[in-house]
Amino acid sequence: MPSTHASSRRWLSGLNFFLADVRDGLGPFLGVLLAGHGWRADDIGYVMAAGGIAGMLAITPMGAWVDASRHKRLLLAGSTIVLILATMVLWKVPSFGMAVASQIVTAVVGALMGSAVMGMTLGIVGQEDVPRQLGINEAWNHAGNVAAAAVAGLAGYRWGLSAVLVLMVLMACAALACLWKIQPQHIDHELARGGESSPTSSARNHVLPPSLPRVLLDSRDLCLLAVTMLLFHLGNAAMLPLFAQAVVARGLADPSVFTASTIVVAQLVMIPVALLAGQYANRHGYWSLIMAAMLALPLRGLIAAGWESPWALIPVQVLDGIGAGLLGVALPGLVARILQCTGHVNAGLGAVMSIQGAGAAMSPALAGWVAHHFGYGAAFVSLSIVAAIGLIVYRFGMSSRMCRNGLGIAP
Repeated sequence: MPSTHASSRRWLSGLNFFLADVRDGLGPFLGVLLAGHGWRADDIGYVMAAGGIAGMLAITPMGAWVDASRHKRLLLAGSTIVLILATMVLWKVPSFGMAVASQIVTAVVGALMGSAVMGMTLGIVGQEDVPRQLGINEAWNHAGNVAAAAVAGLAGYRWGLSAVLVLMVLMACAALACLWKIQPQHIDHELARGGESSPTSSARNHVLPPSLPRVLLDSRDLCLLAVTMLLFHLGNAAMLPLFAQAVVARGLADPSVFTASTIVVAQLVMIPVALLAGQYANRHGYWSLIMAAMLALPLRGLIAAGWESPWALIPVQVLDGIGAGLLGVALPGLVARILQCTGHVNAGLGAVMSIQGAGAAMSPALAGWVAHHFGYGAAFVSLSIVAAIGLIVYRFGMSSRMCRNGLGIAP
């Protein structure tokens, strides 16, 4: 049974820890690297936007590829190597064309890596224990983010930006070592795609799953969840950068120290929240976890709007950590429950994440427009209102159907 694969589950935790520094490529250090080569701010923005759009478009087909593949370890290993190579090429040749190509490749293989990890998790632990394992995955991922950020900052300060690339390569090698230790026979590829377990070849003579478009369009629960996530990220994505911008613009804090503090506070909160969310979902399901995450965002916006102080960082980012920690467990787990037995879990999760990516992409434009015309306080209130609308959509659109069919109420 999947629950007995203890060794593979332990190495899966290590895999999530080390991939935390790899999946996003250079991440926030990309802008620093390009600026150091004399790039203009708008050109850096175009490169980052190209990567964001590519990732949003790629995540659903990458999820479908993972659903169809019986070589998920190979997919993950190959995508990790490709991402490192793309980053190294950009490091050596930081031209505009190479930067765009590198970020597109990074975004596409990053989407593949996320889908592969989710598929392997579901295939190793099974539907019944996936909530707890998702919490463990998220906790190790956030711990990896904190550790990598701290080491990268110290190493970069001591040896320069080249140390960041060296750290990324070392983390990738450690991730590949963890991946190699995961036993391929422990991954049930039918469970991994949301189908029924098929440990023998004779069990594969089952009815073909419905087509992906039919699954995505016919599931009202999935569509409503996607709309909810779009509204959540429309209100959420601009909250942190706008908050940092407001504090710095008012001359209340040092830009670099304050920005780093926002990241560290949120990531440290996400670790225990993810673990608790996994344990809670294992017993009670996902519905109330998403409700709590949705509720945290309007509160966060109202605090940011009404408290003009650097100390507002603590409650604002604690709430950010709570919301992100809960959704990191609840969203993939709930999609896996909604699409159980369809054979399209990873593609369905990719579709939801593509739609929420559209909300995240529009969020800075909305917040910037309101802040320019009416001030930062009004921008935070507007983002809170958008999040509250998402909460209402989820509460009254999802709950009645989910209560009847058990989705999100019991794992």
